[in-house]
Amino acid sequence: MAEIRLQQRQTQSLQLTAQQVLTSQLLQLPLNQLEQRIYEELQENPMLELVEERSQPDSRDGTAPAAGVDDSQEMFDSEGRFDRAALKERSSDKAPGISARSSGSSSGGEDRFFQAVQHDTFHEQLLRELSFQEGIGQREVLIAAEILGNLDGDGYFTEEPEVIIDGLREADIETDEAEIRAIQKRIWYLDPPGVAVADLRERLLVQLSVFDHDHDPAAVKLARTILEKSFDDFMNKRFDRLLKKLDIGKQQLEEAIGVITSLDPHPAGVFVDEGGHYISPDFIVTYENGALTAVLNDRSSLSVRVSDEYREVLAKRMVPTADRQFMRKKLQRANDFATALQIRRQTLLKVMETLLIAQARFFIDGPRYLQPLVMKTVAEESGYDISTISRAVNGKYVQTRYGVFELKYFFSGALSTDEGEELSSRIIKAQLREIIEAENPAKPLSDDRLAELLGEKGVKIARRTVAKYREQMQIPVARLRKRIG
Repeated sequence: MAEIRLQQRQTQSLQLTAQQVLTSQLLQLPLNQLEQRIYEELQENPMLELVEERSQPDSRDGTAPAAGVDDSQEMFDSEGRFDRAALKERSSDKAPGISARSSGSSSGGEDRFFQAVQHDTFHEQLLRELSFQEGIGQREVLIAAEILGNLDGDGYFTEEPEVIIDGLREADIETDEAEIRAIQKRIWYLDPPGVAVADLRERLLVQLSVFDHDHDPAAVKLARTILEKSFDDFMNKRFDRLLKKLDIGKQQLEEAIGVITSLDPHPAGVFVDEGGHYISPDFIVTYENGALTAVLNDRSSLSVRVSDEYREVLAKRMVPTADRQFMRKKLQRANDFATALQIRRQTLLKVMETLLIAQARFFIDGPRYLQPLVMKTVAEESGYDISTISRAVNGKYVQTRYGVFELKYFFSGALSTDEGEELSSRIIKAQLREIIEAENPAKPLSDDRLAELLGEKGVKIARRTVAKYREQMQIPVARLRKRIG
């Protein structure tokens, strides 16, 4: 007879509420998709009704908000809270007044926004194609969406798997690095191929495997060898070295190079707003009378509230049990959705406030003064985790005196100067572009010379770093920049 044993085991797991999952989903939505999501919820839930928040007096004229505002308005009218947060900063560093608020507290600001056109995003097109593949269900699509949401501006995936794991945990999805890598490789081979790879070499190899049937097999094989074993020589046009190293003829090399150059290093213009659609900024930052102010644009402060009419119906005892259960379920969903919208606004305002403080010189004096900043720093200052910061800045834009920028723009690495100061990599790229644009087109500057010229400006930078920045800006090597005459 088989032995039967009872064993007790203690496990620990994280269970997210429906409220937390909904909040995470709304936070990730850009402005135009948020508006669409609100209208969809209004159609599905009769307990909700649309609210146009009343404009509050602008604090810049010294007028205080009217007494007796309700809790939700007080939550959104966060200018006073941010002023207090900035008070310490102003007293120590003489920084300008910094505040962030919902557009409901500003009069007449709505005319300054563009109306975005609804259209499928690049991410949505990829996710739709992925969903049609065998073995792909809702779970795999959600993992893919998290990966796509963490790509950089050129479609590269450079984040650690832990960032994706943490982000999915908020949606009550437990995964591991192996599953993430498997979904990532699926994305590689979607149309266009080469999205979500780690670097240019990997992108070209993926595209080569997809389009190998379009070229001579021998040329494809040699092209793959060059990318796998001599990529640096290829990128720096060391053709003589390639001829000796691979022991091949000039004609063979030209055919292989022709195969590689037929590939697309920037597939489908990744993350470019297709079709010339307007971008709707989530914030407008102004600098007036020595004060920086960020206004959150919620399209005339679109919001929702639970209908009082249905509350009254639910309170009646004559309502049938089935109807009462249905109404209670919709009521809970309505409360969750309204609260999630409030939390989304609070989170965006807090993140924007942190960016205003960290990048104050940028907003006042221009892009030349962009400071090095990583998401971990913003997470520590704002009190949120890194995955929340990533969701908050992804696909969100701010309109400044110097143009419209994605919030991701304000995050960059740093290099040291001769004076020991840290300079943002974006500033270094701008200086690098200026040097290249001013070069003699008949004698373009090599990466070594570019590194030397940046060194004369006080920037400590290696030739390989110069080459990496140049590639990221889609500027070819010196030989390809050379012009005759």
